[in-house]
Amino acid sequence: MRISSLLGAAGLLLLAGEAATAANRHVDIVNRTGMAMKHFYASTTGTNEWEEDILGRDVIDDGETFDINIDDGSGACRYDFKAVFENGASLVRNNVNVCQISTFTYTR
Repeated sequence: MRISSLLGAAGLLLLAGEAATAANRHVDIVNRTGMAMKHFYASTTGTNEWEEDILGRDVIDDGETFDINIDDGSGACRYDFKAVFENGASLVRNNVNVCQISTFTYTR
């Protein structure tokens, strides 16, 4: 009886862990800066380098929203964001929890 209780508890812990790693990491990036966003990067918090430009050839014009899947397969929830705009300016936001938000808005 004791072994089955332990196995049941272990199964519940396993399911809880799977739920945490299966969190939705889709984030709507909203641009309300008055200029086009040309590049967007998201890297796991704590890394020293930016991943590839998620937008590629796409651009997020002022007033537009772009759905991005931030999931890199690591199971991480906290990411640093970097947006680069048409005038060359960039905005960095650190430690964004993509498992808890569904929208991230850049403003002036």
